[in-house]
Amino acid sequence: MPRPHCPRRVDALPPQTYFKPRGVPVSELEEIRLSVDELEALRLADLEGLYHEEAAARMNVSRATFGRIVESARRKVAEVLVRGHALRIEGGAVEMPGLRSFACPACRHSWQEPFGTGRPEKCPGCGGADFKRVDAGRGSGRGKRRGPGPGRGKGRLE
Repeated sequence: MPRPHCPRRVDALPPQTYFKPRGVPVSELEEIRLSVDELEALRLADLEGLYHEEAAARMNVSRATFGRIVESARRKVAEVLVRGHALRIEGGAVEMPGLRSFACPACRHSWQEPFGTGRPEKCPGCGGADFKRVDAGRGSGRGKRRGPGPGRGKGRLE
């Protein structure tokens, strides 16, 4: 039995999930399923033009795995176009990046940014650089274990 896939990171779910040739009833079409991670690989490699190394890092997979994903996706899309099949986009072991919240005390504007995009340069409301991260999620330092590592004493939770 094969090992389960680790979740692959995708930026967003597709706005449309079904494509078919015009003028052909759905009942007469064979369906090809493209997973959400395969669509993300196509987007990164073919639409954004990223090298496989960079695209693999953005999806949180190895370069070799990214190559297999994008090869499978291209084969499926080619089959849909050449043979006139329908394309359904669904499934796959995927994870969406979380969001960080920011607030500007000067203009009271608040907004969210996805993890992994770096700290924003300025407030989108007033353009000021004196804003704060307001969520207690990842990277906040709260609830982290302090003191000796596992197995070296009790440590304490702060």
